[in-house]
Amino acid sequence: MSESLTEQVRQKYGAVAASGVSGANAGVRAIAEAFGYSADDLAALPAEANLGLSCGNPTATANLRPGEVVVDLGCGAGIDVLLAARKVGPAGRAIGIDMTPAMLERARANAARPVGGQILANTEFHLAPIDRLPLPDGSVDCLVSNCVINLAPDKPAVFREMYRVLKPGGRVAVSDIALKKELPADLARSVEAYVGCVAGAISLADYERGLREAGFESVQVVDAHKDLNAYALADGQTACCSPAMNSGDSLPLAEAPCCPPAAASEVHGGLANLVRRYNINDYAASVYVYALKGR
Repeated sequence: MSESLTEQVRQKYGAVAASGVSGANAGVRAIAEAFGYSADDLAALPAEANLGLSCGNPTATANLRPGEVVVDLGCGAGIDVLLAARKVGPAGRAIGIDMTPAMLERARANAARPVGGQILANTEFHLAPIDRLPLPDGSVDCLVSNCVINLAPDKPAVFREMYRVLKPGGRVAVSDIALKKELPADLARSVEAYVGCVAGAISLADYERGLREAGFESVQVVDAHKDLNAYALADGQTACCSPAMNSGDSLPLAEAPCCPPAAASEVHGGLANLVRRYNINDYAASVYVYALKGR
């Protein structure tokens, strides 16, 4: 990905952060629930932490324990940092990394609000790309990420940084998008599809190979079999990686509430033209990614 495309990703996600998109919209909440967030978790969080951009819920499978240090790569508005902070408790730390200043501003504002009735003082956020983490070697117990590594231009560098910052015995629990087969040429070249988490994705096999080459053990990249048509539940706020609306085996689509135009963003609506022509479910999958750093 060229530097100009990197900047477009930063600008478009910055616009999402500055928009009115939030979990106050029933469709955005439905997306989060479709990808594994419980209604109770969402109710405990500030609505502004949920942007309808997830493709899984990595904190649900990370087996986080009190006192651990967990880092979220590409933390966005902070949804997974806040959930992780509750799990690791006051003796632990939940750290968010993002390259978009507006996202970090929104994440810090969310962290200053009560979560489950209390302010979580064990969160912190850093501005940085995920292939150059501002963290010491061997300082992290668990790495999570949610639909972000697919956006990284140099994925081997990301995998090497992940390995570097993990403690011996540390683990990876990531949700992401991976390809099941090659994209059509016009979709693969589309800036909208790159920003929308599809054109920058790598295959399931390449994902596993890249982690192993970085040094990881016990690598698993598992198709979560989530219906990507769930993104259409946001109606006017169609989210990252939105699929075609009429796939044969897809989730039944409810009538989503209409949202004011101000609540939409380029990321949420940018794939609208593409998904009328393609069923993204045919080409891409939401995946769980697990790996360990050896002791």
